[in-house]
Amino acid sequence: MELMTPKEIVAELDKYIIGQDRAKRAVAVALRNRYRRSKLPSNLREDITPKNILMKGPTGVGKTEIARRLAKIVKAPFVKVEATKYTEVGYVGRDVESMIRDLVETSIRLVRDEKFEEVKATATNNANKRIRDMLLRTQKPSGSSATSTQSNKVDENTVEIVVEDNTKKNSEALLKEVEEGIHDQDLIEVEVTEAPKMIEIIPGAPDANISDMFGGLFPKRKKLRKITVEQARRNFVNEESNRLIDMDAVNEEGIRRAEQEGIIFIDEIDKIAMARGNGNGPDVSREGVQRDILPFVEGCTVNTKYGLIKTDYILFIAAGAFHIAKVEDLIPELQGRFPIRVELDNLTAKDFYNILTQPKNAITMQQAELLKVDNIDLQFEKEALQEIARIAELENENHENIGARRLHTIMESLLDEISFEADGNYPISKVVITKDLVQKVLGPTVEKYDITRYIM
Repeated sequence: MELMTPKEIVAELDKYIIGQDRAKRAVAVALRNRYRRSKLPSNLREDITPKNILMKGPTGVGKTEIARRLAKIVKAPFVKVEATKYTEVGYVGRDVESMIRDLVETSIRLVRDEKFEEVKATATNNANKRIRDMLLRTQKPSGSSATSTQSNKVDENTVEIVVEDNTKKNSEALLKEVEEGIHDQDLIEVEVTEAPKMIEIIPGAPDANISDMFGGLFPKRKKLRKITVEQARRNFVNEESNRLIDMDAVNEEGIRRAEQEGIIFIDEIDKIAMARGNGNGPDVSREGVQRDILPFVEGCTVNTKYGLIKTDYILFIAAGAFHIAKVEDLIPELQGRFPIRVELDNLTAKDFYNILTQPKNAITMQQAELLKVDNIDLQFEKEALQEIARIAELENENHENIGARRLHTIMESLLDEISFEADGNYPISKVVITKDLVQKVLGPTVEKYDITRYIM
């Protein structure tokens, strides 16, 4: 984050997301402001809170992807939640506080993975030695292989007998074989920890681990299993890594990152907006969810199993289509906590063409790589991609506007026959998608007229 300016952040987002420049600028500035805040004196830093962002736009235009990619750029703890999953005080649904607990879990997992990478080499070396020792115990070396006798004639009357123990040589040779993976498919008997049983305590809430509930009061049950050396290595590497890292320090750093760098993306916030004039029915519950969310966005302290976490400096990004409800239908207090508002644009045929050709993870590239497994060299002509983009725009206009997700529907229909027939039993075959082929396959679908738009 320190090395990336807002322009560089936008350039990184441009690799995966087409258009939506205003939204990209807003999140880039918000991200840079975090770095700027971290460089201020502590007395000033405490008073500066993030400027939360509210994105308004139809589905499939990049709202979620912008937030997700933003978190990946700086490896920040990121949680995406659906506002519709929450109900007032957790009745028949999840309580709002669970989003903070999920963020802490994500943050600690992120820190733990980083620490694991730091000790991975040492942990792997220790794991290989443990496997070497187990393999040595299962082998039964004969006396001739364990020792060797050598006679050295010192003079005419003296002969020196040298008995050499080959155990060390065998051990070193076996360790090298284990490191090279020669014994990966050999079976060994190891003691493994049984997976904890999960139980549902409250309907709608995530399942709980009994051992976690009692804070490790009960010892973990173990049993003997025959597994491959490759599987045993993975288990041993995890055990050795846990032994090498300080979990208390991991938890402390995880909470700090969740507080200072965490990002919570609240999707479908328009679904809990309350239309003006209704004071009963389900709208009461919707307003209740808004009021439950409000304290966390304003800043409060939440108790988690890892310790207390302050939500004052977490960046909240809310998003919704707002087709029926308006932003103004949210309660005023919640509106005030999202001072930065950006409206995302509908995607045009030009945008669809760019989505098909420019991103690093373009859908055309993904389909080509998938079919390459079955010896299909898939290629698209420029005119074919332009026709696909035109059809996507037309379909979104005539039917429900689902944004870039329309391309997945069109691409699956277009490549259905090729994907079904490809089986990898033939030499590499070149398949070119032309404009004529696109019109032939997708033409009948496009010609269907949606008369429901004109039914009163």
